[in-house]
Amino acid sequence: MIRLLRELERRLEEAGLSPREALDLLALAAGLPRKTLLLNLSQPPPPEVEARAQELLKRRLAGYPLQYLLGEVEFFGLTLKVAEGVLIPRPETEGLVELALGLPLPPRPRILDVGTGTGAIALALKRHLPEAEVHATEVDPRALALAEENARRLGLPLHFHHASLTGGLGELDLLVSNPPYLPEAYREAAPKELAFENPLALYAGPEGLAVARPLAREAREALRPGGFLLLELAPENVGLLAEELGAMGFQEVAVLRDLLGRDRYLRARRPPEEPVDQKGPFRGP
Repeated sequence: MIRLLRELERRLEEAGLSPREALDLLALAAGLPRKTLLLNLSQPPPPEVEARAQELLKRRLAGYPLQYLLGEVEFFGLTLKVAEGVLIPRPETEGLVELALGLPLPPRPRILDVGTGTGAIALALKRHLPEAEVHATEVDPRALALAEENARRLGLPLHFHHASLTGGLGELDLLVSNPPYLPEAYREAAPKELAFENPLALYAGPEGLAVARPLAREAREALRPGGFLLLELAPENVGLLAEELGAMGFQEVAVLRDLLGRDRYLRARRPPEEPVDQKGPFRGP
C-alpha cells in the first residue's frame, strides 16, 4: 500500500495538486476509513484496489473535484453530502458563519440563508443557534433535495423553500448568503474543477453582482428594523456593493476580510428606527 500511496502523491504533486489527497483517494479505493488504511500501509494492495485507485486518480487529474469523488465534505464541524452539479462548500464560507454567530441577534432569531446549496450555512447556524428559526431558499431542485437530505441526516430541523432570493419571507433578524459572485469573464480562466459545479451558483453577470444586487434590494424590505445582511462576495466586487448599500439606506456597512487577508464579506444593517413619514423603508417621497 505504501508504494501505491507514494505513487499517487507523486502524480498529484506533478499535476499541481495537493499530495495529501492521495490518502483520501487510496482510502476510497480500498473502502477503508483513513485511520484503518494507515494501519495497513505495510500490506500489498489487492489488484482491484490498485485498479480502482488509478481510476480515481485519472478522474482527479482531469479536474473532477475530490469532494465529489468522496461524496462528502466537512464544513464547520458538520459532515455534508455533496453531489456533482451542486456547489461545494468552501472554507471561506466558514468565515461567513463565524461572522453570523458573532452578531448581536435576539435570543430566538429568524434567519434566512439565500441560495442554500447543500444547506451548509443554514445547518451550521442551526447547530450553533438551536433556538433560531432558520429558513433556506434554493432555486435548484437538485440542490434543495440534497440540503433536505443533509438536514435529515444531521437531525437539524430547517424550513426549506423552493424559491429565489428571499422567497417573499420577511421579519428577518439575519439574511445571510453566499450568492454567485464571479464575473462571467472569469469562466475562461477558471480552474477546471469549476466546470463540474452548477454555473448558476458561480457566475453572476459582468460584475458578479447580478444576484447580490437584487438580493440586497429585497433584503431591505425583508429585514426587521435593526436586522443584519451578511454576504460573501469576491474581493473585486465587495467594495462596489458596499457603496451601493450605503446609497440604499443601510447602516453600519462594513467590508470584512477572510483568513488570507482578502476583502471577502459584506455586513450591513437595516436602521433600527426609520422615519414614519417615508413611503416604505429606505424610500423618500
